[in-house]
Amino acid sequence: MVLTRIANLGNLLMDQIAGFGRFAQFSMSAFKWLFRGVGRWGRLSLLSPQLFSIGTRSIPVIMLLGLFIGMVLAIETFEQFDAFGIADSLGAIINISVVKQIGPVLAAVMLAGRVGGAVSAELGTMHVTEQLDALRVMGADPVAYLVVPRVIACVVMIPVMTVFSDIMGIFGGYLVTVQGFGVNAPSYWQRSADFVGSWDLSVGLLKSICFGLAIGLISCYKGFHCKGGAAGVGKAATDSFVSSFIAIIIINFFMAKFLRDMYPILFGHEFISAF
Repeated sequence: MVLTRIANLGNLLMDQIAGFGRFAQFSMSAFKWLFRGVGRWGRLSLLSPQLFSIGTRSIPVIMLLGLFIGMVLAIETFEQFDAFGIADSLGAIINISVVKQIGPVLAAVMLAGRVGGAVSAELGTMHVTEQLDALRVMGADPVAYLVVPRVIACVVMIPVMTVFSDIMGIFGGYLVTVQGFGVNAPSYWQRSADFVGSWDLSVGLLKSICFGLAIGLISCYKGFHCKGGAAGVGKAATDSFVSSFIAIIIINFFMAKFLRDMYPILFGHEFISAF
């Protein structure tokens, strides 16, 4: 019994290692075409629909979510700040939270949930119906035709979604703090300007690019390797979101740590920030 459990654990571990190897191989194949450039593989017509589907259709939802996230932040933090007489500093904590953390992560989770699952389901259906094999028989690389446009669209559009999320989150915090609680508007914006700078905006956008790359690769990989017919397609879509969400959280930590350590190297002094 004990040996059986050890064997099962070993098999599970080996399956995970093999899966990681397959994902690395798949990613390298995608990068091979990605670095050749959109123009060289000559399929700009394949990129435009993905940009529209992944980005444009998601922006209204991400704006609505960003607005209410900013408002909730203001409501939850006002009493604590007001008790210490620093309510006008709410702008700093709300806006830097939105720009560096909430905006990029919210856009990434939205992309993983709305788009990642759809991409996995679409490619998974093509896989189980042997459309991918048909492309290979015709001498076309499915990665170049199907994966690269979707990965590029994710990388390009998620920073745009992040900007919209940031704008609406900042606006939502302003509405509640200034218009709702009566905090002095000039002081609110001045404190925000003192703490939120171009570096914070850059950090958020760099994170979003990494999130987009991870989501695009994971979603396409899950679709390309799904099994079991219609049930397998549904499982691939679910696994895509779960794996993408885990990747977002892990990447967010390591990017935050890396960029925090890079700041004094780039600018020669320590960076004082809320994060």
